[in-house]
Amino acid sequence: MNNWILAMRPKTLPAAVVPVWVGSVPVLTGQTGEFSWLIFASTLIGCLCIQIATNLFNDAIDAEKGADTVDRLGPKRVTASGLISRKAVLSVAVGFCVVGAIAAIPLILRHGWVPVAIGGISFLLAYGYTGGPFPLAYRGMGELFVILFFGFVAVLGTFYMQTGKWSQSPMMIVALQTGFYSTVLIAINNMRDIEEDRRSGKKTLAARFGTKFARWEIGVFCFAPLFMWFLYGPVGGITVGALAVSFLLASFITYHVFVREPGEFYNKLLAVGALQLLNFAIWFTIWNWR
Repeated sequence: MNNWILAMRPKTLPAAVVPVWVGSVPVLTGQTGEFSWLIFASTLIGCLCIQIATNLFNDAIDAEKGADTVDRLGPKRVTASGLISRKAVLSVAVGFCVVGAIAAIPLILRHGWVPVAIGGISFLLAYGYTGGPFPLAYRGMGELFVILFFGFVAVLGTFYMQTGKWSQSPMMIVALQTGFYSTVLIAINNMRDIEEDRRSGKKTLAARFGTKFARWEIGVFCFAPLFMWFLYGPVGGITVGALAVSFLLASFITYHVFVREPGEFYNKLLAVGALQLLNFAIWFTIWNWR
């Protein structure tokens, strides 16, 4: 069981939970619409299933392509390490896609073809992130995928499932902030694995443009969301608090990627990156409940 938990990569799951939460917060706090816990649970389970399926597909496919080896600097991968067979990992990934589709039934009953379209594309991309004829992660499109999916699709899609509306001005801002903070995780991961990715032909942005580019990329994704807080309106105590804590977390990550060469320490930076994402969700919730 521990091997399966390892394969599902629980440390990455905030990237699935936070978009659903922040997309629901304006409705939960009475800012707009009528909140539904059933719709929230359905959306959350669907996003978690997509995230876990993506992780499992990634584990099996990267091992097959040689992008993951037993000597990798990052957390152990179960397929490459021989802990679980490739066939079993792929089968369970498909199983999570099925569970996600079943969980979406309340969304389909409420909104018709829209959740079907979003879910169908999402499940295809769960495999297409590393598999298929045009694997996004191998073409340097991983960051764009995360911004679009875990930012705009997940946040605005969640808001739509609750309200039947696609967006309000603040939701476009929060979607971009969420996407940027989520992308910090993949950018740190890609910088840590830069040499292994180059050897295997995995052309991430870090592998293409080098460590200097990767360091600045991570810095931008950490700090850009801070400036977006000013787009919400007048700066008050809540905004100042959010800026202060977020600045400390962003500074910690950025400082260490600039002074440390890619290595195992980056696994700790991934944990801080997940904390940074959760911190944003907390402050956004407080801001809505003010």
